[in-house]
Amino acid sequence: MLDVAIIGAGIGGLTLALRLHQQGMRARVYESTSELRPLGVGIVSQPYGTREITELGLLDELNAMTVDSVESIYYNQYGQEIYGERCGTHMGYPHGQRFVHRGLLQMLLYKAVIERLGPDSVVLGARCAGFTQDESGVTVRFRANPNAAGPVPEEVRADVVIGADGIKSAVREQLYPQSSKPHYSGITLWRGVTLMKPFKSGGTILHIGAPSQGSLIVYPIVDDYEGTGLTLTNWIVEQNGRDESVEDWNQKADVAEIAHMFDECKLDFVDVGEMLRNAKEVYLFPLIDHDPLQQWSFDRVALMGDAAHAMYPRGGNGACQALVDARVIAEKLAAFADPAEALKHYEAERLPIANRIVMANRGDGPEVVRRIVEDRTGGARFDDIEKVLPFAEADAIFKEYHRLAGMKRPNEKPGEASGFRSVFFEDA
Repeated sequence: MLDVAIIGAGIGGLTLALRLHQQGMRARVYESTSELRPLGVGIVSQPYGTREITELGLLDELNAMTVDSVESIYYNQYGQEIYGERCGTHMGYPHGQRFVHRGLLQMLLYKAVIERLGPDSVVLGARCAGFTQDESGVTVRFRANPNAAGPVPEEVRADVVIGADGIKSAVREQLYPQSSKPHYSGITLWRGVTLMKPFKSGGTILHIGAPSQGSLIVYPIVDDYEGTGLTLTNWIVEQNGRDESVEDWNQKADVAEIAHMFDECKLDFVDVGEMLRNAKEVYLFPLIDHDPLQQWSFDRVALMGDAAHAMYPRGGNGACQALVDARVIAEKLAAFADPAEALKHYEAERLPIANRIVMANRGDGPEVVRRIVEDRTGGARFDDIEKVLPFAEADAIFKEYHRLAGMKRPNEKPGEASGFRSVFFEDA
């Protein structure tokens, strides 16, 4: 039976442990933090991500703690509608699109790993300090976090090691010391949550703003929060031109610096400025990714998730791509007797897809429709969106992005092509 050491207990690493267990392999997860807590804000589980969670037998639990995504609507900085589309099962996909609190999803997966693989399957407070490998396996060295609650091994021996330790991956740093520093976009992310009344369908994601000035994305992540009858709503502001901040998702910030940015936006169903000013908590993070890698697997060691393909959070594909990585790694390790060959097949299947999404997201991803409208109107109000960005043109752009992410629309005809792929890569 194959022994796999997973470095990192994020969404990808925990999902990989569950997938390996499904395939009858032994897995243990090593996490540098001394305690897992439901930190973070909102993410989107796309239909293909929800399918992965369904195959883990966790759909009921996921649905109970998330909000069903009904529609996605794009607006300019004045609140004028540019484009809208249905989401998940409302579009005809066999699986739903869900809005979820990242920390709650991580804790759901963590609980499942402990229940299925045993209480010793996740080692907390174990910082990866490097690895060596030979023809028969891999030796990983660890340093104990000073706050570790339990014993941390100095080293472990495994048949395979998977680096699932995020954008500042220790495994990646050893494999690629020359490119360990992430790429800063020049954009700062402000991420916050606000407790407020439900808006529109109750499952609507809003994309607002002129990209040259700043962008705002808003969506609900918890209905009837703690019995208040209100919705915990996640929002993300992209601010241009700010100096790079510390690379820490838990860096708290004062919303006053950006609260005025969308005061021009007039929507009849939500006061955007009030939502920002009433935030329960706000975090600051530089919008960063890594240049795409041309190799993820190195004999018995491989990268996955953000360690392999960190991407800007546009289009809601970062966490979902990690879920797919996990399944494919487990499938390949089960299919091939030689672990190194298995990991090469994983790389061949996943690397081209993920790298194209990384580059597409650098060029705005599906948010490109707002940039097109800004460019064509000179940032002014429009009288008729059909004269600026016809629905057919916008819809073709979205079809192409969905194909790129591996979720072709259910209503597409075989062989149908949009001809708009280039909009995602012209600035990349």
